[in-house]
Amino acid sequence: MSPVLPHTTPRFAMRRRPVRRPATQLLPFSPAEPKPEAGTLAQGEAGWRKASLESPTADCPLPEFPTSHAPLVGIARLAAEAPAADTKRKSLEKPEYFFLPVKSILNKCDSARVPFDWTINPYRGCEFACKYCYARYTHEYMEIDGGEFERKIFVKQHAAALLRHDVDRKYSHASKASGYTKAEHIAIGTATDPYQPAEREYGVTRACLEELAKREGLSVSIITKSNQIVRDIDLLKVIATKSALTVNITVTTLKPRLARLLEPRAPRPDLRLAAVKELREAGLHVGVSASPLLPGITDADGELEGVAAAAKEAGAEWFWSGVLFLMPASARQFLPFIEEKFPRLAKQYREWYTKNGYAPEAYRKKVSERVTRIRQKFGFASRPWEGERPAAPHAQLSLGWDAGAISGEVQGIRS
Repeated sequence: MSPVLPHTTPRFAMRRRPVRRPATQLLPFSPAEPKPEAGTLAQGEAGWRKASLESPTADCPLPEFPTSHAPLVGIARLAAEAPAADTKRKSLEKPEYFFLPVKSILNKCDSARVPFDWTINPYRGCEFACKYCYARYTHEYMEIDGGEFERKIFVKQHAAALLRHDVDRKYSHASKASGYTKAEHIAIGTATDPYQPAEREYGVTRACLEELAKREGLSVSIITKSNQIVRDIDLLKVIATKSALTVNITVTTLKPRLARLLEPRAPRPDLRLAAVKELREAGLHVGVSASPLLPGITDADGELEGVAAAAKEAGAEWFWSGVLFLMPASARQFLPFIEEKFPRLAKQYREWYTKNGYAPEAYRKKVSERVTRIRQKFGFASRPWEGERPAAPHAQLSLGWDAGAISGEVQGIRS
């Protein structure tokens, strides 16, 4: 067993940096571009929440931004009082680790724009420090600046016991989205990478998998950028014999230097592809995500096709990609990075991403058509969640819900 045990370190209040709230707009609108239509993207925080609501990638639930002078409550209070977690790591660049007491590990996602019903995020924060990571807003829930996302990692306690309770009390083998004919889907790693370096020490992800391995008739997927997932092939094979299981490995580029710049502490692309091969050889269902696609950076002719070809060679069964989506907490980190490292693209990114979190619809449509051609060329399936779900014990009339038909591409369902 690999449960996360409670720690006896005395509680203390962490020093907080002031959290910058979303302004009416991050940068002025370009005079060459029209403002958003009224009612579509309102100004200020409400406008960003509207953009997030329409996003196929926003984690559930959406962030609310409390007033800066309000007393800490809920998860923010728990984070402020979280005890430090011991670590054997000696590197000066290591993040700070804290034990976070939570009441639940299985979190409901009610959005119709994503093909899963529940999420499991074993940690809050992610050391991989991907420059574009959309999940930085989850730290703002805790009144911590999004820039601390990779420097303050919160380890959720009592994972196995909580998951056991949650599945018994919350989970249904007949999901509403499927017309009550198939099991609800659990996605692991939607707002943090479940196999970031913290997993080697604290084992929260493995503790969750050990509990899921005891169950039958579940529907589960995992998404990660780490080849560390091969450590758990033994458990994954057990789960796959009892439930529907799919694994997604994210590879945004084949260029090691570019990957190191964009995803500073994530394993190299070749290591991730090697993990795809090893998982497939173990008989598991595996696909590759090339999300997010970064305009002007990873969208050159042949580059996305190269990732797809490498994924096919490694044995991936499906392939998907979606254009970068930026929530305010991410934009505050990513846009300055673009200005520093890709100055020729700075104007375009400002014009595209200071209106809302999306690239222009015409560009997104072009990318979607490109991904469709890539799938056809290499014989890839679309995303498999719906087709892989086990049937409910007492099937009713199906409503014909199809995850593959969901509008848009789910970008970076990990991070």
